[in-house]
Order: sequence, then C-alpha cells, then structure tokens
Amino acid sequence: MCAAFAGYWLAQQLDRAGPRLASGTWLPRPKPVGEFALTDINGRSLTPADLRGAPTLVFFGFTHCPDVCPTTLLLLAQVRKRVAPAEMRVLFISVDPQRDTAPVLSAYLRAFDPAFRGGTAAAPAIARLAKDFGVAVSRVELPGGDYTMDHSAVVFLLDADARIAAIFTPPFDAGALAADLKRAAPFLGAGEPRSSS
Repeated sequence: MCAAFAGYWLAQQLDRAGPRLASGTWLPRPKPVGEFALTDINGRSLTPADLRGAPTLVFFGFTHCPDVCPTTLLLLAQVRKRVAPAEMRVLFISVDPQRDTAPVLSAYLRAFDPAFRGGTAAAPAIARLAKDFGVAVSRVELPGGDYTMDHSAVVFLLDADARIAAIFTPPFDAGALAADLKRAAPFLGAGEPRSSS
C-alpha cells in the first residue's frame, strides 16, 4: 500500500515538473525572455507580446548559412506538419542584419514554410537578444572581404507566455522532436491565450 502511494506521489511530482523529453531539455522553471523589438518580414515591429498565446519554436541563424540553417528550418517545417500547425509557430531570428533585410528574410522563409515568422534588428540589439537566450554569435571575416556568422544551432521552445520552456540541441530528428512537442503541449498553454500582464 505504501509503495503504491509512493509511486503515485512520485508520478504526480514528475507530472508537475513537466514532460520527459527524448530529444531536448525541459526547464524546471520557464525562463522569461527580456524585452526586445525586432523588425519582422513585413517591416513591422515584433516583440515578446506578439509571441504570446501559442507555443513558438525559436531558431537563430542567417540566410547565407550554407548548411545548418537550411537543414534546421527544413526539419522545423517537417515537425510543424506533424504537430497541430495552427498551434505551433516558428520564429527565425537573423543574426546577420546587414544582409538579411525584411524582403530577403521573407523570400528565404517562404521556401520552407509560408507560416514561418522572421525578424532581425540592429547588430547590438541582436547581440543582447542572443545573450538573453544563451546563443553564441560571432562574425567571422573571410578572405576577399566577405564574412560569415558563427552561431549556436539551438532550437528554443517558448510557452504561450513567451517564456523559454525547453531547449533542443543537435543532432535533431523530426520524429523525436514532434513527439516531444506533443508531449509538452499540455504544459505550454497551447490554445489558451494568456494575459500579457
């Protein structure tokens, strides 16, 4: 009897702590994201308030990225199709504001999923936002005057209050990530718009 009660109690505690993820790390407490103001692919302002109301997958990258960014965005498009698309948003934050203007971002993201959102800001604002998320970003000069951007290849899961709830790191697997998102859905406030206060 005591063993059964102990098992029940432990299961209740684990349920309160969040889902067990196969491909990521669920944070014991959601991490609030600091205030930011990006310019989205339509030239409008994008703030944390715009991300409230439904879960969002966030990925930092840039359109000239030769491999990691397109591979990750293709995977996120596949994942979004496997979960309820209307309840799972994807936000791509460009770390290369010099080249990634709103029209460039718009055309790039449309190739993966027309519903993807994108945004960027001046380099100092992106550096602050990347630091807030824990993403390493650095500009690397190349011969001939060109450059590339080094950045962490991490996918963040925001809950419906625009707080970081889970972190996913490579290697990514579409099936495992989709399964984790379905497991996490009851803990994210999906489909329940939350107050922005």
